[in-house]
Amino acid sequence: MIELVQFTPAFGLMNASPFCMKVEVFLRLAGLPYRAINGAMPMRMPKGKLPVLRVNGQTIADSEAILAWLQQRHGDAMPATMRVPITGAAHAIRRMLEEHTYFAMLWLRWIDDAGYANTRPAFFGGMPPALRTLVPAIVRRKMRRDLVGQGIGRHDASAIAMRACADLDALSVLLGEAPYFGGSEPGAIDATTYAFLANALWPPIDTLPRRHLQQQEALVAYCERMRERVGA
Repeated sequence: MIELVQFTPAFGLMNASPFCMKVEVFLRLAGLPYRAINGAMPMRMPKGKLPVLRVNGQTIADSEAILAWLQQRHGDAMPATMRVPITGAAHAIRRMLEEHTYFAMLWLRWIDDAGYANTRPAFFGGMPPALRTLVPAIVRRKMRRDLVGQGIGRHDASAIAMRACADLDALSVLLGEAPYFGGSEPGAIDATTYAFLANALWPPIDTLPRRHLQQQEALVAYCERMRERVGA
């Protein structure tokens, strides 16, 4: 049995980590049976991050490595669109979302005070009172340091929000009139695009990129289409 080790879901999403959600969406689109193991501690995992896949004693870390492993090992059991080689356009979309949009989302959730007011209880509300104050402060401090090191944390709130909006505009153009980024049927890239768009659209955090996305009718319809397709 495939075991998907991931963060505890939050915000009513399949997972509030777009990387964890990406793998779970892929598993559902591919029709592969799996069991979700929620609430793992990333520091105890290979590479110190989640998600991680466990299969028959084997551990695969990193969302992209997981998808590649699943395609290689279980490709024959998947729909054809889920196992085709990634195109140049899909590669560029994935890099934009994972290496740029993601960090803007992190800043808006964890550093912006309005976003953090919603993020903190969603992630830490179930902790014992003694940890409920200490742990969020430690995580937020690390997030701030990491975002400054990555670069996006060196900009002000308006610039960060506008950069995320520009990414959403690019996605809208790239989707065009197609029902999915993979074409007439979902492809592997749709696991990534849906995970990131759903994490921008549905959490109850009022940000400029969220409001901007709500006005992108094609992207909102895409998210609804994907939610119906994968059941979450």
